[in-house]
Amino acid sequence: MKLMITSDLHGNTWKYKKLYQEACKVRPDVVINVGDMYPNDGNNLYRQKEYIQNQINEHLEAFNKSGIYYLCFPGNDDLIMFDGVFQEVCDRYPYIENIAQRKVQIQGYDFIGMSWVADYPFVIKDRCRKDTKDYKIGLQKGTALISTETGLKEISNWKKYVAGLPTIEEELEKLERPADMKKAIYIVHMPPANLGLDVCVNEERVGSQALYSFIKQNQPLLTLHGHIHESPAMTGFWKAEFGSTTCIQAGQTDDLVYVVADLDKKTYERVVV
Repeated sequence: MKLMITSDLHGNTWKYKKLYQEACKVRPDVVINVGDMYPNDGNNLYRQKEYIQNQINEHLEAFNKSGIYYLCFPGNDDLIMFDGVFQEVCDRYPYIENIAQRKVQIQGYDFIGMSWVADYPFVIKDRCRKDTKDYKIGLQKGTALISTETGLKEISNWKKYVAGLPTIEEELEKLERPADMKKAIYIVHMPPANLGLDVCVNEERVGSQALYSFIKQNQPLLTLHGHIHESPAMTGFWKAEFGSTTCIQAGQTDDLVYVVADLDKKTYERVVV
C-alpha cells in the first residue's frame, strides 16, 4: 500500500490543486490530509463555509473520480460550527472519509483519526483539550472563543470550562481499537512530545505527552501528524522511529510539502514542490 500524507493547507487553493496533480503522478492508494483544511486569515472566518462548499468539494470530487481514497478531518483552525457542512460534502463521495474520531479499514489496514489538540494560548478553542488531568493551562493571548451554530461564543473562564472536557489522554482511549496494532495507522493532528516533531519557531516544544505515552504503550505501525508547520525546519526531523512505530510530521512551508510512504517496501520520502 502506498500513502500520500500532507497537512495544514489552510485554504491554499494552489496547494490543493498541486496536491491533486502530484497524486495523479504518484498514484497512491490513500491520500491523508491531517487537518487544518480551511482558510484561517482571521478577518472572516465565516467564509470557511463557502470554501468547504466550493473549493473543498471540488478537491474531494476530483479524488473520488480518480478512485483514490482520501482520508481527512478539520483541524484546530477549522471552525467546528461547519463540521456538519464538511460531513455533508464528504458523504457525497464513496472514496472520501471524514476520519475525525473514527476508524476506517482499507486493504487490511485500520486508519484511526483524532482531531483534538492539547490546549494552546490562542483564542479559537473549538478542538482544544487538556493533555492530561494535571496539564497546566498557560497564559492566554485573549478571551477563549468556541464556535456554535449561532456564531462565536466567549468563554470567560476557560480553565474551568476545559477542565470539564475529556483530556487528550481520555480521547485517545475512547477511539475504536484496531484489529491489529501492527497494521494500525493513527492520524492525529497534533504531534507527540519528545520525538523532535513538535518544535515551534520560538523553540518551544508543544507536543502531547499523552500521545507519546499512548504510542509507547500500543506501538501502532504508523502515526501521522501536522499542526506545527515549522518543526521539520527547526529540528531537521520529519520522521521518528519510536520502538516499532514510525511517526511522521511532514511539516508545511510556502511550498507544498507531502510524504510518500510505501508500506510494502517500508520506504518514506518527503517531497517539497
